[in-house]
Amino acid sequence: MITVTPHIQLREEELHFQFVLASGPGGQNVNKVATAVQLRFDAAYSPSLPEDVRQRLMKLAGNRLTKEGELLITAKRFRSQERNRQDAIKRLVALLRQAAEKPKPRRLRKPSRAAKQRRLEEKRRRGEQKQARRSVKILPD
Repeated sequence: MITVTPHIQLREEELHFQFVLASGPGGQNVNKVATAVQLRFDAAYSPSLPEDVRQRLMKLAGNRLTKEGELLITAKRFRSQERNRQDAIKRLVALLRQAAEKPKPRRLRKPSRAAKQRRLEEKRRRGEQKQARRSVKILPD
């Protein structure tokens, strides 16, 4: 079991790993050993996720989400499969924790009377400043 939050835990069977060849660090092994990891997690149908977390996860995932609702995370930072596997799991857990946080509700507030007064005073000052910049017309005698 992978603990995401005290209320959300993922079973290892829900994660599907595929190992592919990676560009980048690897030395002589770069063309021989599949060290990059593609982690697939079925976000749309996972029994481990509450519905509100699932909805927020779908928004957060963006283009990492497939049409079928699978979350795809690719990890290729390290030279070994195991470290890339751990990195992919760590990134999935971080994303799930972010989705588990409930957004703070926005409170609409009116500006105070003093704030309105300051705004109007500033508008008046600006208008006077612009008025002073205008050219003065001289009337003929």
